[in-house]
Amino acid sequence: MAGGAITPASLIGLISEINEVPVNFGVFKKDCADLARRVGLLTHLIEEIRDSSPPPPESDASSSLISYECDWWSDLVVGLQAAKRLLSSATSFQARESSDGAAKRILFQFQCVTWKLEKALGDLPYDRYDISDEVRDQVELARLQLRRAMQRYGSLNSKKFSSALSEPMEKDASSNTKSKVIEKLESIPETVHSNIPLSDEKKFESPPPRKSSSVSLAFFLSKDADDERLEKVVTKNSDDSQKSDKLTIPEDFLCPISLELMKDPAIVSTGQTYERSYIQRWIDCGNLRCPKTQQKLKNFTLTPNYVLRSLISQWCTKHNIEQPGGYMNGRTQNPDGSFRDLSGGMSAIRALVRKLSSRSIEERRTAVSEIRSLSKTSTDNRILIAEAGAIPVLVKLLISEDTKTQENAVTCILNLSIYEHNKELIMLAGAVTSIVLVLRAGTMEARENAAATLFSLSLADENKIIIGASGAILALVDLLQYGSVRGKKDAATALFNLCIYQGNKGRAVRAGIVHPLVKMLTDSSSDRMADEALTILSVLASNQVAKTAILRAKAIPPLIDCLQKDQPRNRENAAAILLSLCKRDTEKLISIGRLGAVVPLMELSRDGTERAKRKANSLLELLRKSSRKLGSL
Repeated sequence: MAGGAITPASLIGLISEINEVPVNFGVFKKDCADLARRVGLLTHLIEEIRDSSPPPPESDASSSLISYECDWWSDLVVGLQAAKRLLSSATSFQARESSDGAAKRILFQFQCVTWKLEKALGDLPYDRYDISDEVRDQVELARLQLRRAMQRYGSLNSKKFSSALSEPMEKDASSNTKSKVIEKLESIPETVHSNIPLSDEKKFESPPPRKSSSVSLAFFLSKDADDERLEKVVTKNSDDSQKSDKLTIPEDFLCPISLELMKDPAIVSTGQTYERSYIQRWIDCGNLRCPKTQQKLKNFTLTPNYVLRSLISQWCTKHNIEQPGGYMNGRTQNPDGSFRDLSGGMSAIRALVRKLSSRSIEERRTAVSEIRSLSKTSTDNRILIAEAGAIPVLVKLLISEDTKTQENAVTCILNLSIYEHNKELIMLAGAVTSIVLVLRAGTMEARENAAATLFSLSLADENKIIIGASGAILALVDLLQYGSVRGKKDAATALFNLCIYQGNKGRAVRAGIVHPLVKMLTDSSSDRMADEALTILSVLASNQVAKTAILRAKAIPPLIDCLQKDQPRNRENAAAILLSLCKRDTEKLISIGRLGAVVPLMELSRDGTERAKRKANSLLELLRKSSRKLGSL
């Protein structure tokens, strides 16, 4: 069935049918339950699309609500239809009665469905529908979960994978060559973790080099795969896998959720230990029971399992295996695969970290000051400081009553966040809430560095959602209005990055961001921040709530002024904002024409960047149409 032929009401019915599939039993029960939950998050989105009535494009005034958005809508329809077929097949799968090849095909279907749904949500044109911020948050949560599942299942890069979505779930190979291929695939160690029972000999083998058999399996499922090339690919992967060492990882060192070696083991209230990031995500998704024992969690406190972490570290050192986090036996790995020795400074850093918990205010202040200096100087120091366990202690010092300690602590976290792996550790330590407190009530230097820290952390897409929901945006807007020059710039940078996520745009508008931004456009002082203001406004202008607020703030005259007189980059952003504000408003188009937009737009269409030319030409075309319409009246 074509995607364009499916109405929102039909799709809501399909989601209801998916939610009715019993998913809490069977070999693939976790995969099925996860997929059903993610699909369920889309119900309110489809309802709001059904209730929206965006104007059809000028090229086809009779187009239906969905038909002119066929790409993303078709992807969503195909993905949901495939999800229903997959759940029916996966829930009836019997491990004892089916071959390993059949299990692999089901895993591949989970991979394909996840990829298709994430792709559809990534292309969703929010600006065409009246989607609330709450529903956008739900959609982004679903997309984030799908993206994480993609990382677990493996990535899909070829268009050929789409064909697998429409294939029967238990299709057998028709040629002898493909039968041989399946046999070879079955011999390749799986990199996709599932609940499939493994034999005792295979259960805790160390993961082979990251050459996923899913690539070969996907290639096999594509209809136009060449048999000879296919056999060569699978043979190569099989040979490579046989070269890997069969080292047994102790069962207690593996996270029960991810089945991977733990890097930050944490204990839940039932006494079970999990990788912190996985159990935190499990809880964040609304699960109230321990994944392993199914006992109800009495609380959601995650206690670090330092003993187990130490044992894992010792085991990795003994077997010359890279420890989670990139630190191994006093060494860290360079991009070229070589190692450099970091052991020399570790004992001194551990001593400083211990002093962070001293009862003496002076000793704590001195220790955090020294760590601040060390964290500023090199990546190696940032790795060692995090490895020594400093991050959770520094987070606690963010609420210190001693302002100098607080100031140094937030600056340490800023410096540590520059190293990519540390970003996750900082988020897992629950730092955002304390950073926002510093942003609201710290010294000006502490507030500046808190804003810079939020910017650094928000470079990871999933952190944009968490930071946006923490109340940080209101505090950043306050700093943007009343902070020092540096504080305003730090706040602007953080706000720009956070507002890339659609759900944060409404929050920023409600926090009052538009008025100070428009005011910056007319500032003629030496500290003028028109560059930053125009950049943020260009991101906000795609949001209907923000668009209304920008027009109410009477932004069009200063935007025209920037278009006429400012530097090229600012002229380009001014044109982009004016296009978003005026493209469906004849009155506004006539207004900007009268204010003198035509000549600078013509100059921009001739001399600007490709983006500037595109925006200027679009706006000039709309101005011509509005003039003709006015002349015909």
